[in-house]
Amino acid sequence: MNIILAGMPASGKTTVSKELGKILNRKVIDTDALIVEKHGEINKIFEKFGEQYFRDKETEIVKEVSILNNAVISVGGGCLLRQENTESLKSNGKIIYLKATLKTLVDRVQGDTTRPLLKGGAEANLKKLLEARQKIYEAAADFTVETDNLTPLQIAVKIKEFSEENI
Repeated sequence: MNIILAGMPASGKTTVSKELGKILNRKVIDTDALIVEKHGEINKIFEKFGEQYFRDKETEIVKEVSILNNAVISVGGGCLLRQENTESLKSNGKIIYLKATLKTLVDRVQGDTTRPLLKGGAEANLKKLLEARQKIYEAAADFTVETDNLTPLQIAVKIKEFSEENI
């Protein structure tokens, strides 16, 4: 059974997945990193082909990683927008929602130019994304961790405790 970390951009998915992989001795997979490896930089994919094309590539990657077992999988912030992605991931995993407040997310993205959906005003864009996505994350989640004021290791420990009881 896989552990899938989902949440907003800057919620800590990639960083926490590395910590969790260490403490559980599991392989760590980042779907955004796989997309970059196979198709190039995400910013460039968005610029050249658009968001729909990116989401199609993301769905292909999700199908590939969903068949793995005992991995920690970090998915992109918009991954769960497609129900088929959620269903693929849940077929062999538990989804953990890393929940953060708007203020925390804004603080974390200061100066980050690598996130295409945050161009042209990170706070306003994050607010809009959070409003649109929060219910989707909550509905998909098997477990939620509120990440504000926690270190990546503290978050990983909470997920480890959940996984010992539920996975």
